[in-house]
Amino acid sequence: MIPSASTADEVRSRLGAVRRRIEAAGGDPTSISVVAVTKGFDHTAVDAALGAGLVDLGENYAQELVAKADAPGAQWHMIGRLQRNKVRSLASLVSLWQSVDRPELGAEIARRCPGAAVLVQVNTSGESRKGGCRPDGARALVADLGAEGLAVQGLMTVAGAGPPETARAGFRVLRSLADDLGLPSRSMGMSSDLEAAVAEATTMVRIGTALFGPRANADQVRN
Repeated sequence: MIPSASTADEVRSRLGAVRRRIEAAGGDPTSISVVAVTKGFDHTAVDAALGAGLVDLGENYAQELVAKADAPGAQWHMIGRLQRNKVRSLASLVSLWQSVDRPELGAEIARRCPGAAVLVQVNTSGESRKGGCRPDGARALVADLGAEGLAVQGLMTVAGAGPPETARAGFRVLRSLADDLGLPSRSMGMSSDLEAAVAEATTMVRIGTALFGPRANADQVRN
């Protein structure tokens, strides 16, 4: 992990810019949640986010979340692909499990955190390196997780590679699925493609670089 050069004042200013982008895209900034993605950065990014008034924080990697979880007031979202053997270490730390993509993972979360709030991750791009169940499997997975006693709040997706506007097709699929299933939460949209997500009625965007600046690893720039 690398230190973030961002201060709370800088993150607050950038958050204002993110909210203006949401409004310009036709969304209501007061009703779309912003999850600050601190992956790749150390505690300095967490402190800056909390200082800017952002309490919903997202991590892609279990070990990074555990390392930062002592930050007072943070509500942690697990947003990355997750192995079942990592659930135990995260059980008391995660407020929302966003990347539940198979029944076995849901069963382990239910065993460790009865009644936990979850989102079903759907692979709307068809890319094998992306996590998520197939769109035609979402209904069954939602039912399985509900039967385990988990609180399924909505769906989540990660856009495929390509220009931001190409993300709209996948976001549209997620929106339709969420509507069909009567689920209120739709977690879709990152720093580069939030406008496309807003156009397809996202309720939650996961923002990293637009708040904290670029990461050292070029593979981590999408959030």
